Amino acid sequence: MASPVLARVAVLEGRHDLGSVPLRTWEFMNYYEFDYPAADPGTIRLHAAMVPQPEVGPDAYALQIGVAAPEVTSESRANLNLTWVLDTSCSMDGSPMQVQKEAGLAAASQLKAGDVVSMVTWSTTRDVILDGYTVTRPNDPVLVSAFEELAAGGGTDLNAGLTYGYYYADINRSDDMVNRVVLVSDGGANAGVTEAEIIANYAGNRDEDGIYMVGLGVGTASTYDPELMDTVTDMGRGASIYADSSAEVWKTMGSDFINTMDVAARDVQVRLDLPPGFEIVRFSGEEFSADPTEIEPQHLAPNDSMVFLQTIETCAPEQVSDDTEVGIIVTWKDPVTFEAKELTLQLPFAELMGADQTLLYKGLAIYEYAESLKIWRDRDVPTTERAAAILKAADAVDIALTYDPDDIDLAEVQVVLDSLE
Repeated sequence: MASPVLARVAVLEGRHDLGSVPLRTWEFMNYYEFDYPAADPGTIRLHAAMVPQPEVGPDAYALQIGVAAPEVTSESRANLNLTWVLDTSCSMDGSPMQVQKEAGLAAASQLKAGDVVSMVTWSTTRDVILDGYTVTRPNDPVLVSAFEELAAGGGTDLNAGLTYGYYYADINRSDDMVNRVVLVSDGGANAGVTEAEIIANYAGNRDEDGIYMVGLGVGTASTYDPELMDTVTDMGRGASIYADSSAEVWKTMGSDFINTMDVAARDVQVRLDLPPGFEIVRFSGEEFSADPTEIEPQHLAPNDSMVFLQTIETCAPEQVSDDTEVGIIVTWKDPVTFEAKELTLQLPFAELMGADQTLLYKGLAIYEYAESLKIWRDRDVPTTERAAAILKAADAVDIALTYDPDDIDLAEVQVVLDSLE
């Protein structure tokens, strides 16, 4: 989810140059918080709301689906088998290394007795700092010292670092634990076997055995290259996140630690059964298809929600009534047993239109924000159209704020858009 952070930094640092920022709408929807009521333990919970969308067409509707996970606390979560694969190459010197250290310290503050930690550093050579160390308490002094003593130097051999990391993840793996590999890097693999496909194979193959991956990109927004990290974590079926500062990394690895590290539902897919005459004309996700085999399923973390915003439109408005139904089917697998599960809802238009619309309007605001940045950075688009896109997004944020004036995500987006007006 590097897009929102890179975009925010690029604008607020005064560069206003979004040319190198990967603006992916689904990353914006995943990055910002949608506080849907949590599911019961061991299951998921569906939320849906809909409003007319006359600005798209007279027979168009914005439909937002939220898939909420259960709430998990530090006390209730399963123990972790956590393997850190840490970049100590020369390019990490300075700010990237400091953020990497802060990531480790933030995570150490969230660990508990019984968690198992391994740590591998990689540059031109590989060093095993910890192998299956059992944590004694939060802020375990052994972990704190290990992260504080990290230093940059040497070239880069990311492939060898991942090989070592997955080796130690394997030998310390437990079916009773959540098994994670955490790769931290500025993305600048420049020595050794660096082909992205080869590196990604280690992450992808291991996911089948229940070892999930988190990729944390660090460094300055102007120099960070997200492509390699995105490739590795995409094929590894894990999250690609980016932190440019101590504040951001303490959020990701501190307050959102369980969200970042744990998994509540595996291989989540959502199917939408629309009434006759309806079709999806806009979608906030990465992809949609009538063939579920063409869609890559995603993992859902505890204390989190997947959000899918789509505009649906009908060619037969005369057939629409309050009783017209939309079917929502969610399938997933238990993260430990891999048992297949399914939840189905049939919701009439009257119920969808009468649902709480607060988070739907937030979704519309975030969607318009991401889309407006794409238009803004395109220098081939006339200035008036670029400005109009920013104003449209700002109007969507203003509407969303009338439903929740204290939403800090919307306040952040408002600041960025104000800087572009």
